[in-house]
Amino acid sequence: MSQRDSTVNTLLTATILCVVCSLVVSVAAVGLKGKQEENKMLDRQKNILDAAGLSIGEYGKPASELSKAQIEELYAWVSEELVDLETGQIVKDMDPADYDPREAADKVDTSTEIGEVPYDPGVSRREKVAKVYFVTKPGTDGFQQVVLPVYGKGLWSTLYGYLALKGDLETIQGLTFYEHAETPGLGGEVDNPAWKAQWEDQKLYDENGQPAALVYKGTAPPGNPYAVDGLSGATITSRGVTNLLRYWASEDGYGPFLSQLKNGKSKTSGS
Repeated sequence: MSQRDSTVNTLLTATILCVVCSLVVSVAAVGLKGKQEENKMLDRQKNILDAAGLSIGEYGKPASELSKAQIEELYAWVSEELVDLETGQIVKDMDPADYDPREAADKVDTSTEIGEVPYDPGVSRREKVAKVYFVTKPGTDGFQQVVLPVYGKGLWSTLYGYLALKGDLETIQGLTFYEHAETPGLGGEVDNPAWKAQWEDQKLYDENGQPAALVYKGTAPPGNPYAVDGLSGATITSRGVTNLLRYWASEDGYGPFLSQLKNGKSKTSGS
């Protein structure tokens, strides 16, 4: 055996290759991190615009088909605020740009245990402070919509999405989910544009002010102001969407905040 083919030389060569490959991967990861964060932010903006119906309203197509410049133009109508979910008041001493609600939900000191609640979202904790989005079109006074981040368990995963409410804070403008791992063709139909379109103009609350929006089991009765069609073959995902919507609409979620808005203590709604 030649010295070049010795065990020591083979191990040395393998070690050098591993170190070089690790360095290349590390450098690439660091170099791409900024781009990855930019893409995540752009995807979040697209989903907010779709929930609010701004993309379809202005350009006649979903935000995924818009250019970056068009997305930035529409997102300029959106302002971000932080809300104390317990009191419903807007938090003024924190910067929304520096706040990550999902990170806060994972930490004991910045989150609260959900426990037993009337509407179980299937997750154990939620952040104490949430980030919400106000839509104010140019040339108008006050906001036209508020977009609320929502999440809860489906069958296989936690679904993360945005619920947009019209200026009366009771009528749904739209619902989108930007992250989940539900079964394609079944629970994954939460991404189906035709199913999502059913949410527009449905009511979030009943006449007594209780959360009432739901995914019906089967085809929703005609004229039902709260229900959309069930997801075929996805009973658990359908139930999960109902539960998460009702939880976030309740006093355990955004209820105190929406009450503050209705009483004119936070923002002013436009027409």
